[in-house]
Amino acid sequence: MISVDNLHFTHPGTESGLGNISFSLAPGSLLLLAGANGSGKSTLLQLLCGLASPNEGRIRIGDLKSPGMEKKIRARVGLVFQDPGVQILGATVGEDLLLGARARNRGEGIGRELADRFGLRELWDRPVQELSGGEKRRLCLASSLVTEPDVLLMDEPLSGLDYPGIQELRRLITRNREQGLTQVVATHDLEPLADLADTLAVVHKGELVRWGTPPRVLDGIELFGVRPPCSWQRDGVVAQWK
Repeated sequence: MISVDNLHFTHPGTESGLGNISFSLAPGSLLLLAGANGSGKSTLLQLLCGLASPNEGRIRIGDLKSPGMEKKIRARVGLVFQDPGVQILGATVGEDLLLGARARNRGEGIGRELADRFGLRELWDRPVQELSGGEKRRLCLASSLVTEPDVLLMDEPLSGLDYPGIQELRRLITRNREQGLTQVVATHDLEPLADLADTLAVVHKGELVRWGTPPRVLDGIELFGVRPPCSWQRDGVVAQWK
């Protein structure tokens, strides 16, 4: 589903970016992309969803490639931003979902279906400024799925969530996975998500320094500014988070 080959990217006017990144990700799998703040996680997500183009190398999303097909990639890849305020445009829950559906030439039915799926139907007429952090996160997830994407990217989705909100996010990620959606979740906090991941990658100073199943990757990741889950530090296992 996702293939990245010798990816290089530099932010205009700076020397920071990504260098020599290569990996592949199977359809329907969940990749946890870990790293300290400023390591390059968000930049990689922007490249994967077609918001930016590589300076060198190539990205493939199914049969689409970048550079060259970014517009089509954006139609196939959903992105949930770290800050819900950047993504939510409507005045109410319903208006936000319908705006997304109309902008993507989809019928209103898809917006109502997603409201049902994400438990937002009772909040349909609720002003967005009255939503809790978890409700805003659900709305952003729902709006990102209006196009029924093949890939869903999430940038620091744990940000601002309380314990019930984190539990709810885990349920949504699990449900997406059961439905065959390929997911990439960028985070600096592995604790609530490590047990869900098929693959764990660590990005450090713009380079991909670790890749594999969580048990193969977790030893020594403190060197890259990432704290292993408590269960790994205590017992050497990735326990189910509760």
